[in-house]
Amino acid sequence: MAENENIKNTNQPNEKKGLKKGVGVLFNSQWITNNLYFFLFLGLLAIIYIANGHWADKTIRNIDKSKKELRDLQFEYKTIKAELMHKSEEAQVLKAAEPLGLKISKEVPVRLPNDNEPTELRNKK
Repeated sequence: MAENENIKNTNQPNEKKGLKKGVGVLFNSQWITNNLYFFLFLGLLAIIYIANGHWADKTIRNIDKSKKELRDLQFEYKTIKAELMHKSEEAQVLKAAEPLGLKISKEVPVRLPNDNEPTELRNKK
C-alpha cells in the first residue's frame, strides 16, 4: 500500500505541471499571433450578428407601427363610408336641400330633343 501512495503522490504534481504546460502552450503569444486573423474574423461575425438583431428589431417595430396606422385608417374609412351612406339616404338629402328651397318636383320631366340623336331614338320618345 505504501507503494501505491507514493505512486499517487508522484502522479499528482506531474498532472498539474502537465496541465499548466498544456494551457501555456495553447495560449502562448506565438499561437495568438498566428491566429490573429481568425480572431478578427470572429469579432467581425459577432458585430454583424448584433447589428442584424438590431436591424430585425427595428423592422418589426416599423411593421407594427404600419399595422396600427392601417387599422386606424380602415376604421376611419368605415366610419366615413357609413356617414356618407346615411347622408345619401333620400330623407337626409331632403332635409339638407330644404333650407336651400329645393323640393321634389311632382311633374314628370320633359326631355328636350337633341339634333345629334338618330331619328329612330327621337321617334321612340
